[in-house]
Amino acid sequence: MTATAPLEWMVDDGQRLAECRHDHPYAVLGPQRTSEGWVVRVWMPEADSVLLLTNGQEQPMDCPHHPWVFEARLASDPGAAYRVRVQRGGIEHEQHDPWAFRDEWMGELDRHLFAQGNHHHVWTRMGAHPGERHGVAGVQFCLWAPNARSVAVLGDFNSWDGRHHPMQQRLGGIWELFIPGLAEGQIYKYEVRAPNGDCYQKADPYGFQHEVRPNHGSVVCGRGRYQWDDEAWMARRDSRDPLDQPISVYEVHLGSWIHAAADQPFLEPDGQPRPPVPAADLKPGARLLTYSELADRLIPYVKKHGFTHIELMPISEHPFDGSWGYQVTGWYAPTSRFGRPDEFRAFVDRAHAEGIGVILDWVPGHFPKDSHGLAFFDGDHLYEHADPRIGEHKEWGTLIFNYSRNEVRNFLVANLVFWFEEFHIDGIRVDAVASMLYRDYLRPDGEWIANDEGGRENTEAVHFLQQANHVLFQHFPGALSIAEESTTWPMVTKPTHMGGLGFNLKWNMGWMHDMLDYFELDPWFRQFHQNNITFSIWYHYTENFMLALSHDEVVHGKSNLLHKMPGDDWQKFANVRALLTYMWTHPGKKTIFMGMEFGQRAEWNVWGDLQWSLLDYEPHRGLQALVCDLNALYTSEPALWHDDFDEYGFQWIDCRDNRHSVISFMRRASGDRGWLVVVANFTPQSHAHYRVGVPLPGFYEEVFNSDSERYGGSNLGNLGGVASDAWRIHDYEDSIDLCLPPLSVLIFRLDPSRPASGNGEGRSVAATAADGSSKALS
Repeated sequence: MTATAPLEWMVDDGQRLAECRHDHPYAVLGPQRTSEGWVVRVWMPEADSVLLLTNGQEQPMDCPHHPWVFEARLASDPGAAYRVRVQRGGIEHEQHDPWAFRDEWMGELDRHLFAQGNHHHVWTRMGAHPGERHGVAGVQFCLWAPNARSVAVLGDFNSWDGRHHPMQQRLGGIWELFIPGLAEGQIYKYEVRAPNGDCYQKADPYGFQHEVRPNHGSVVCGRGRYQWDDEAWMARRDSRDPLDQPISVYEVHLGSWIHAAADQPFLEPDGQPRPPVPAADLKPGARLLTYSELADRLIPYVKKHGFTHIELMPISEHPFDGSWGYQVTGWYAPTSRFGRPDEFRAFVDRAHAEGIGVILDWVPGHFPKDSHGLAFFDGDHLYEHADPRIGEHKEWGTLIFNYSRNEVRNFLVANLVFWFEEFHIDGIRVDAVASMLYRDYLRPDGEWIANDEGGRENTEAVHFLQQANHVLFQHFPGALSIAEESTTWPMVTKPTHMGGLGFNLKWNMGWMHDMLDYFELDPWFRQFHQNNITFSIWYHYTENFMLALSHDEVVHGKSNLLHKMPGDDWQKFANVRALLTYMWTHPGKKTIFMGMEFGQRAEWNVWGDLQWSLLDYEPHRGLQALVCDLNALYTSEPALWHDDFDEYGFQWIDCRDNRHSVISFMRRASGDRGWLVVVANFTPQSHAHYRVGVPLPGFYEEVFNSDSERYGGSNLGNLGGVASDAWRIHDYEDSIDLCLPPLSVLIFRLDPSRPASGNGEGRSVAATAADGSSKALS
């Protein structure tokens, strides 16, 4: 406790408090020791009178120094138990004194780790935490704003007047205040006053919940009460290497997957209707689904169609629907558009109960300039660089994090741990990694600054990514960390101790562009571009790749997947079936965007629904069935996933038949887990008597045919399988004689219970299939 200040000092302190310029209110407010005992000072702007209530006694308080600083003298320390009775504008109320709760909230060790950038659970200190201090219920506020002259807490509880609740500055630029009487659900902001006197109202960077757009206040929200039921899932996940597992991801934008009618109520647990959150402007009469409704509809859909994971486009709080979630303002809060944090926890819990992992898009590369967000947070460039040549993405209208600052890195690294620990997510996809790695990313000459060695690499961002991945796998060894990285930056998926970035998967952007370029060609021209479909294998083992057909490929005039394809409608569907089947048989984990599984015709529209009505038509139902069956085959056949990143897992049979636009290869799993033969025909011309070499004689069962009538195909095939014969081709002594349907991919598995014919019966089977009498496997 400090000694009583001289009268002149107290007058100045009162004026500074009144003008929101005081950074150490604990120095003069609350219980203060004096040479004559104790004095209690209470800050009550615009109060008419204040009574001190302590030990069952009422004592009037006077204002000897400032009309809003009320004080009373006591013989002993009253602690934090006293209350005050306030008369203001004819209204009387009682409350505890916020400045009686003086002990530090963020201790020395917390501050030390935060300043180092190594406080992996800093959100347990920062933000607004409901709870008790000295037996009194209230909310503890904690903020980092080292350049601020003063900081105050704003809310309905003080008429959004920053004079009422000034915060105390601690070491390291930390600001703290416990406000008794507040509870969960309270909306608040921080009033941050810059050294030059400018004043900013900011949402809490560590806020656990925020208002529904267009409002942007933070909401006091407790944590740690949700009762999880996924212990077995979590233990199993962190005991296995995810790269040795099947991963088939359904990428979803929750706000446009499907909507509900605006007049369709959603009830709270107590039966009261919840106010609906309107869908975007181009979807009148609709509302967004809640996390609970999405759990009831989306998760069963994903499970039914065989996907192993859901990837959610960013659900961290963001102000503008049209940003798709990629311009985040609430890093520590799931968006309130769909409900409360515990309702999102229940969504994840439900997914785990159904055997489905949850991946979130995470956006540490930039943040928007919204006035309530991180930009110019405390009157200075705190989270971003001051120089726009390294601190701004002009083409996106966003700012770049200053990764060289320890506390900023800590904000992001702890945020990564937060989502895994608080919400039990299973993976992240890090957006726009290339924009982080290069200082000249999308910048003309003269508008970027080289690093200290004169290069274009952003070494601070590299160190941040390495730290983030190192910490992530230290805490969650079974997690997925997926980089959307579109350049040839080396060792993206190599461990950090080897100098890599530490991700365990990287989107294969080269494969995606090569495939789409190839399939958009008229099939006659494909013979001149065989390299497009084979080149990816030559570099596949340099990284751990995930094959992705994402939302970025079906917007901004690019058309949806179905309408990228040439030919009539039948050929368009056949091309999509062939592309997806090749994707599922190619080494690497899989991701497709919502709507691709049934042949969405229109470009993705963030403001509307998917075109679910298309499922009234057989071709769309057929494509959906193909994806469902592909996922079932994929998860059941280790050859398609177990050795994705070992060269043993893939072997070309023939990649050189560009004249027919045909390729053939094997997928293999080590440890006697089986192998498959895959043959693809990327032209509309069927081929009878097409020979493919096989490593062993025997009967090859046709386990998948993308041309099956079940999927809307022409139903050509090989009568369920083909026996090999002794016909040397492709450097193998034995081969199978096939009918290749148009625009198709076939998958065969050796059936050890049935012998090879050795007498040419395979050729007759293929010839029969060429007449059209064969029934492809359905």
